Amino acid sequence: MIDEKAFTSFQKRLGITFINIDLLRQAFVHRSYLNENPSFHLEHNERLEFLGDAVLELIVTDHLYLKYTKATEGEMTNWRASIVNSKMLAQIAGDIKLNDLLYLSRGEAKDASGKARQYILANAFEALIGAIYLDQGYKVAETFLNTYLIPRLPEIIEKRLDIDPKSRFQEIAQEKVKTTPHYEVLEESGPDHAKWFKMGLYIGKELVVTGEGESKQEAQVDAAQKGLQIKNWE
Repeated sequence: MIDEKAFTSFQKRLGITFINIDLLRQAFVHRSYLNENPSFHLEHNERLEFLGDAVLELIVTDHLYLKYTKATEGEMTNWRASIVNSKMLAQIAGDIKLNDLLYLSRGEAKDASGKARQYILANAFEALIGAIYLDQGYKVAETFLNTYLIPRLPEIIEKRLDIDPKSRFQEIAQEKVKTTPHYEVLEESGPDHAKWFKMGLYIGKELVVTGEGESKQEAQVDAAQKGLQIKNWE
């Protein structure tokens, strides 16, 4: 059970005092926790996540439409996708120390890492938005996102982070060195259900950097992101 003081501290940190504190608690209840604690008085957070996802998209869309009056539909769609993806939401969840409040099974708490933990955090963040919306209304949810999420948009637009790292690296490489980069598998390990890949990113014969991931695509993206940093092409 999460200490009551943790929820009090969390609300103070956000500047939001919930009328129904159980809505806040429910936002952090992962399905696995109920498997071990079937008598727990709250449901898991998936319905709140569903609602929060819709509120999140509407607030971000509203901001983009009103702020960037010259942007095309395609540009706004890409920008929105870049700021509401699980990686970004998990980062913000980490910033506000949401992880400390999660109700997880012992196994999930021990084993969840990498992408699995990223999804849990992102989903809980969306559930939190849903809880704020139900308890405090649209304006408070909007203020919350304007404080913690929307400020990330200018960097996404300025640095063209809405374009995936592989496309950005290829575009810049073709512009600067007139060469199309390519990727090669350097290592492959693990059973079929849990593969791990190490990919090399090459410009010509030069190995720029290596990337790792649970699929070739994920390892390529990891390598491209590292390559942008190493080449100072961010």
